[in-house]
Amino acid sequence: MELEQTLTEHRRQLHQIPELGFQEFKTAAYIRKTLDKLDISYLTPMETATIVFLKGNSDMTLGFRADIDGLPIEEANDIPFRSQHNGIMHACGHDGHTAMLLAFAERCRNMQDTKSLPHNVLLIFQPSEESMGGANYLTSTFPFHDYAPAAIFGLHLMPDNPVGTFLTKSGPLTASATEYRIYIDGTSAHVANKENGASALGALNHIVTQIQQLQNFHLSGLNQNIIHIGKIQAGEAINTVASAGYLEGTIRTYDMKDLATVQDKLNSIVQSSDLLFNTNCRVEFAEGYPPVINAKQLLPLSSVCAKAAGLEVIIKNKPYLFGEDFSFYSKVATTHFAFMGVQNENHTSGLHTSSFNFDEKSLVYGVHYYVKILEKFGEVK
Repeated sequence: MELEQTLTEHRRQLHQIPELGFQEFKTAAYIRKTLDKLDISYLTPMETATIVFLKGNSDMTLGFRADIDGLPIEEANDIPFRSQHNGIMHACGHDGHTAMLLAFAERCRNMQDTKSLPHNVLLIFQPSEESMGGANYLTSTFPFHDYAPAAIFGLHLMPDNPVGTFLTKSGPLTASATEYRIYIDGTSAHVANKENGASALGALNHIVTQIQQLQNFHLSGLNQNIIHIGKIQAGEAINTVASAGYLEGTIRTYDMKDLATVQDKLNSIVQSSDLLFNTNCRVEFAEGYPPVINAKQLLPLSSVCAKAAGLEVIIKNKPYLFGEDFSFYSKVATTHFAFMGVQNENHTSGLHTSSFNFDEKSLVYGVHYYVKILEKFGEVK
């Protein structure tokens, strides 16, 4: 009951102060104040990033990560601990992730005090998972090589599955996520003399049609990909040739070769539209998240530890199609990521919705899972 109360208190305090990526100042302050109370020292490699290193009884180091940012969503839940920040809420469970890692930090500190901490522990409180890839910044600036983590583990709450379930797989678990934007410059003309113009709208229609054919003609039918168009706009007046157009969307894929193919074909598509419509188009790609690839050798350990923590293990047949910047930690260590069910009869709303909520009792499983990872690492093959 003490663990459950601790988790509930942390989660509800954090839920009231959600902040957007790289602006998590109150959240970071709460994390650091909690660590201070536990007499745990920490590093602050970024303004809102906090990293803990605890020395254990071996030379091996294991990493555990929690993301700490919220989303630009107005909360619809009528609860006593509702978000106090207008237009921002923890709609993806990062308050739960952070609460679990803080409670786990306390467990590790207690084990360290009794000289029973099996291995060194690296606790990573990471900013800006939802945007701008905080993990990419952190793995590029923090000297993880000095700690040489044998593995880094992460958990994510999943409201699509019941409390007490644990979902994972080896290999790809989430998709890469890359944004693209296409800008079209045409030439305006009166509709009566439309041949004197260069129609950005015509070019836009051509581009949309060709994008919708990419999966059919240029990518393997065995691979699941999404080339999504999220927004289009063109035109200025009812009786003029459109002089400007714009399109934006996202690409989701598990195979980085497929991503390269999509990017190459998008460049070809805009070039063909220029030839057809005499426009000037350009496509820009925002650096995205690679797919999360779970190390095959860590799946047995993850499964055994989840079961030991009281969770029902579900090995997924297919990856998720959303992105997750935990993928960047594979640059510095072997990694394993998993999802933990938090759905019950009172909590059914999905991730990134204004009514997302969960029962804090489910977080107990996550802390037990982390403890079991510490205890069993190196024993399970």
